[in-house]
Amino acid sequence: MKKTLSLFAISLAVATGAVRAEDMTDAEVRKVDKDAGKLTLKHGEIKNLDMPPMTMVFVVRDRAMLDKLKAGDKVKFKAVKDGGSYVVTEIQGTP
Repeated sequence: MKKTLSLFAISLAVATGAVRAEDMTDAEVRKVDKDAGKLTLKHGEIKNLDMPPMTMVFVVRDRAMLDKLKAGDKVKFKAVKDGGSYVVTEIQGTP
């Protein structure tokens, strides 16, 4: 039940635009694994997760996010911890 409420709260925040630009983290795409639904990002500090800059693999909430990405792309993203995985819930390309 707690997990369901958490996912609902995240979905609501994204749907209502409650995800602010300052909640997003800058990153560079290192690898896109469409089959596994995973994304390797070299990212800056992720404040909402209290995580320092590093390169790591994330699961994506929606595999369709991966269709527009390739290694080397500069992006801004939002991630949450869901169970034992770090999940990208929103991603935007940067100019």
